[in-house]
Amino acid sequence: MNFQTPSALKNPRERTARLYRMLWRWHFYAGLFCIPFIILLSITGSLYLFKPQIEAALDRPYTNLAVSGPSAPVSQQVQVAISKVEGSTFKSYRLPDGPTDAAQVLVTKGGEDTIVYVHPTNLEVLKAIPREGRLMAVVRTIHGELLMGDNGSLIVELAASWAIVMVVTGLYLWWPRTAQGLHGVLIPRLHAGSKVFWRDIHAVTGMWVSFFALFLLLTGLPWTNVWGKGFDMVRDLTGTAAVSKDWTQSRTAEREATAEAFSHQGHDAPYYVANVDDIAASARAARLAPPVSITPPNAKNPNWMARSLAGDRISRIEIAYSAQDGSEVSRESFGDKHVIDQAVGVGIAAHEGQLFGPLNQALGVLTALGLITLSVSAFVMWRKRAPEGVLGAPPPIPDQKIGVGIGLLIVVFALFLPVLGACLILVALLERLTLSRFHTTRRFLGLAQPAPL
Repeated sequence: MNFQTPSALKNPRERTARLYRMLWRWHFYAGLFCIPFIILLSITGSLYLFKPQIEAALDRPYTNLAVSGPSAPVSQQVQVAISKVEGSTFKSYRLPDGPTDAAQVLVTKGGEDTIVYVHPTNLEVLKAIPREGRLMAVVRTIHGELLMGDNGSLIVELAASWAIVMVVTGLYLWWPRTAQGLHGVLIPRLHAGSKVFWRDIHAVTGMWVSFFALFLLLTGLPWTNVWGKGFDMVRDLTGTAAVSKDWTQSRTAEREATAEAFSHQGHDAPYYVANVDDIAASARAARLAPPVSITPPNAKNPNWMARSLAGDRISRIEIAYSAQDGSEVSRESFGDKHVIDQAVGVGIAAHEGQLFGPLNQALGVLTALGLITLSVSAFVMWRKRAPEGVLGAPPPIPDQKIGVGIGLLIVVFALFLPVLGACLILVALLERLTLSRFHTTRRFLGLAQPAPL
C-alpha cells in the first residue's frame, strides 16, 4: 500500500471513492475474522452480566441453614476447610451474609484455589469445589481466554481489536449522507425486498449499538495481556501506577502469584498475633458493602486485609489490619484511588453490568443481541452477494495509493492496538510475498495485482 499526498488525488470525489473502497475492504475482512468470536463473546458476556443472580441461585442450598446455637469461631471454620484439602493453606474467608449461611473459605494448594462451604454451627463440610470449576468462572474463562490460557487471551485481544476496526469503519460506511427520513437509518424497511431487508437490519442495528459496542470493547482492553500490560507500563513511566489493581491481565500469572504468596504460609510467613476471629469481628463492625473477603498476611502483604468486592466498585473499601494487634493500619475507598483507576473501575463495572443495577444488565444484553444480529445479518449478506468460487471481498484500489491522512490514521490505530498493528504487518507481508503471487489465491481473496519486489 502506497501513501500519496492529497494534492496527488485532486478530485474530491475520487478521494472519497478511494477511502470508501478501502474502508469497505477493511470492514469486510474485519467482520469475516470477528464474526465467530463476536457471537461467542456476546453469549458468554451476556451470561456473565448475571453473575450475582446466578451464583446466588447456585449457593441457595447453603443459605438459611438449620442451626443450633451460636456460630462456631471463624478460626475453627477455617481450620475445617484447610483439613478438607490436604496440604492446603488459608487464602481468604468470605463473611456470610447472615448467621445461618454457610461460611465460604478459600484455600489454596500449588496455586489452585478451592472453595469450601462449612456449616456455621456444626462445622460440617457441605461442599468443596475448585474456584475455577464454578459455572461463572468457566464462563469467564471462555469469555477471556477461550479455555486456552494466555494463547486464547491473545486471540480474544486480536478479535476485539479487529472488532473495534469493524465498528468504526461500519459507522463511516453506513453513516446517513443522503437519507430521507428515519427509514433505512434508525428504522429498518421490512417490506422492501430481501436485499434491502438484510441491508437495513445490518445498518440500522449498527447505528443503534455501535456506541455501546465500542464502550464494551474499549473497557475490556485493561484485562488483555498485551494492551493491558502496555497500559501498566505507561502508568509506571508516568508515575500513575497503582499499588494494587482491581483487575488482572493473565489468569496464569495470577495463579503463579498466588502459589508464590501462600506456599510458605505457616512456615516462614510473617508472624502474626491477631487471628481471623479478631479481623472478622472488625470487618463486620466496619459494615463494608458485601461481599466482603478477609485475607491473611502472606509473602506479598504483611497485613490482614478486609476488602469489599461490591460489583459497582464505587462502594468498595479496603482496610488493612496489623498482624500484631489487629489495629487498623490503613483504609482506601474508591475516592482515594487515582483518577485513572477510578475511570477504569467504573468502565469495568459497567462492562460487567454492575454499575447501575438491572438497567445496566439489560443494556448489556441488548448490546450483545445487537452484535449477534450484526454478525448474522453480515453473514447472510455475504453469502447472498458472494460470487461462486470466490471469497467475495470488495474490489481493491487499483494502484493501492491512499492519502497521507488515512495512512496516519492507520498508524494511530496500529499503535493504540499493538496486537492489531502486528497483525497488519504480518498480513501485509503475507499478501505481498505469497498470497498475491498466485493467481488462484489472488482471485479467491480479491487481492490486487502484486507490485514488483
